[in-house]
Amino acid sequence: MMDDVFKALADPTRRRILDELAERDGQSLFEICGRLTTRHGLGLTRQAISQHLAVLEAAGLIRTRREGRYKFHDLDTGPLRRAVARWLPPEGPGDGGPQSPDATETPGPETSGPGTPDGPEPTDRAATPGEH
Repeated sequence: MMDDVFKALADPTRRRILDELAERDGQSLFEICGRLTTRHGLGLTRQAISQHLAVLEAAGLIRTRREGRYKFHDLDTGPLRRAVARWLPPEGPGDGGPQSPDATETPGPETSGPGTPDGPEPTDRAATPGEH
């Protein structure tokens, strides 16, 4: 089942469909097609979108419900939550999660050139007496 989730998420069109359902759940095929065309410039056929929806449904990422002769599609975040829970431990109070060793080190002074942290001292030839 987890392989189906990642296979479904591998396609950018299916991720856009999920984005649209996350923004507004319960859309029909017609509504999804319209939003993908107007908001993302995708000119896919209803049949192509329907096939993408079937992959998302098989992976458990969306649920389809019928009302009369219409089908409405709802986002199901359960498989995504299970994928995250599989590899990320639950966060405790005040736990920001694991940090990389680099994130805990205090950065040293940055230099922009040899000499001082700000780089070499500029010379002002016009201010030196006796030189032309």
